[in-house]
Amino acid sequence: MPLFRRKKASENDNNPTTSNPTPDEKEEEEDKNNTKKVNAKKAKKAKSKNKWSCVDSCCWFVGCVCTVWWFLLFLYNAMPASFPQYVTEAITGPLPDPPGVKLLKEGLRAKHPVVFVPGIVTGGLELWEGHQCAEGLFRKRLWGGTFGEVYKRPLCWVEHMSLDNETGLDPPGIRVRPVSGLVAADYFAPGYFVWAVLIANLARIGYEEKSMYMAAYDWRISFQNTEVRDQTLSRIKSNIELMVATNGGNKAVIIPHSMGVLYFLHFMKWVEAPAPMGGGGGPDWCARHIKAVMNIGGPFLGVPKAVSGLFSAEARDIAVARSIAPSVLDNDLFGDFGLQTLQHVMKMTRTWDSTMSMIPKGGDTIWGGLDWSPEEGYVPSKRKQRNQGPPVSGQNETETMACEAKAVSYGRIISFGKDVAEAHSSEIKRIDFRVMHQGAIKGNNVANNTCRDVWTEYHDMGVGGIKAVAEYKAYTAGDILDLLHFVAPKLMARVSAHFSYGIADDLADPKYKHYKYWSNPLETKLPNAPDMEIFSMYGVGIPTERSYVYRLTPSSDCYIPFQIDTSANGGDEDSCLKGGVFTVEGDETVPVLSAGYMCAKGWRGKTRFNPSGIRTFIREYDHAPPANLLEGRGTQSGAHVDIMGNFALIEDVIKVAAGATGEDLGGDQVYTDIFKWSEKINLPL
Repeated sequence: MPLFRRKKASENDNNPTTSNPTPDEKEEEEDKNNTKKVNAKKAKKAKSKNKWSCVDSCCWFVGCVCTVWWFLLFLYNAMPASFPQYVTEAITGPLPDPPGVKLLKEGLRAKHPVVFVPGIVTGGLELWEGHQCAEGLFRKRLWGGTFGEVYKRPLCWVEHMSLDNETGLDPPGIRVRPVSGLVAADYFAPGYFVWAVLIANLARIGYEEKSMYMAAYDWRISFQNTEVRDQTLSRIKSNIELMVATNGGNKAVIIPHSMGVLYFLHFMKWVEAPAPMGGGGGPDWCARHIKAVMNIGGPFLGVPKAVSGLFSAEARDIAVARSIAPSVLDNDLFGDFGLQTLQHVMKMTRTWDSTMSMIPKGGDTIWGGLDWSPEEGYVPSKRKQRNQGPPVSGQNETETMACEAKAVSYGRIISFGKDVAEAHSSEIKRIDFRVMHQGAIKGNNVANNTCRDVWTEYHDMGVGGIKAVAEYKAYTAGDILDLLHFVAPKLMARVSAHFSYGIADDLADPKYKHYKYWSNPLETKLPNAPDMEIFSMYGVGIPTERSYVYRLTPSSDCYIPFQIDTSANGGDEDSCLKGGVFTVEGDETVPVLSAGYMCAKGWRGKTRFNPSGIRTFIREYDHAPPANLLEGRGTQSGAHVDIMGNFALIEDVIKVAAGATGEDLGGDQVYTDIFKWSEKINLPL
């Protein structure tokens, strides 16, 4: 056996012609190899092209959106101005003339000067002095407009929008003031009108800025403090006097909206009262200067929505959003800022004293008790219109649909648990938090010290205090003030000097001359102005928050311990209870009971609240949502803010401004059972 095995010859070795390739053959072989490499690279490249990544998809999507957007923008700018209206009319049919155009053709012209009184949150606020974090924002809007600063510097924005928690006025080094002029509340944000549509229609019959005045004020502070800090009430008085004098002596038509209704109630008492507390105009000032007060969406007797906002910084829409995505509102909405959104909202809004003006007034007498309420057994449904005042025997009344299977006690504005909301009061075992020993409540804080920059009074209540609130089970309107004194003592310590929520026993009592009673229609008299008219104008046909089912949240750092229980629902589609909220008839914000009671009964005829017999009218506007997107927010909307673009309401306003009376409009226009509900309220008149 050989030590070395012979290597097997290759094919090239056996082939004499290829064993020693020529230079040309070598070059040809290299070309073949290069060609193979190039083909392999191409194949690899083609294979990689076929592989689609998420980045590619995103880039293509963004590119397509931008291309389409710029193309549509080009077409929009290139098309004739009448083309959008042509397309809309081609789809929906001919559009009706705007109210101003229609009434101009009928011969109406500007006559009485008009004063607008905006409500809460709709008026713009701008910065006049701020801290270093607000550098560059001098006279820029912090409220209204684009709200850009909320996203750029949220904590700085919250700091500047908050008021001093002890005084209810400006914090040191900060001055935020209302925007002046019609632009203060014509649009709340770009494209979202408030007063703009009404102003435009009034302009069509001849109104100008000299005959229209926006009574802008800082809606965050108490009504009397707007005079103390800004002399706003004096400015309103002077402007009305000037407008009446420069318009041929024609009295002014006042148009308040939402909280502006309460603000103007305060003004009418202030202007009559002697200085220094009042404006010194004398008891006949309103009779000499005001033709009519046309209140739009007025929360005369308050709104339950204000209770839930102060109690847990939420309402129905926020509660639903919170249940869908709890981390968005409860944790870090602003990412790296670590901002506890609802906690900051609560801390900020509890410095706004004006919110307390909308707490339900009249207690259980108006809003009902544990086992009754004026609206009990009613659910919004299709209705027949009923005109001309209270129902009489044999008259067609509104069609309603009753919850007969499960009677709803709307009087329980807050109930802890669905079972508590539906049980008879005799079955509810309550422990009164008001008589518990203070030492047993405080202590055992639910949050640690790291939360103090965002926490509210709940931090100081401790676990015992929080449980005490829940163990009271059910709260009526008569309990709400005690509840707020317990959970928000700093707020209540301030506002107790500015607002009152009771019912006057004797309006001749000198105590009712104090300004704290002036915005409560149940504790003050209307002016001595028999020729003046008062209108209550509001939308109906939209489920509106009336009472709430709450639950305790698990003890955790920085959490608000109470939440609307969105899992609480009724048994069928027609149930009054959905998402933890009981609803009644209203405009989505103000229940009909609050908007309509005073004009339906409390002020109707000569009563102790209306000794001069000022005529009152109810004008309800049945809600009809827009038929398609081309109609925007709709011309027949009854929603609390969208009603400002309701053509029927605008027509009524223009007619009165042009000289018409309530009788000329047709008197009352009623769709709901407001007169029937008013009769259930046992209030001496």
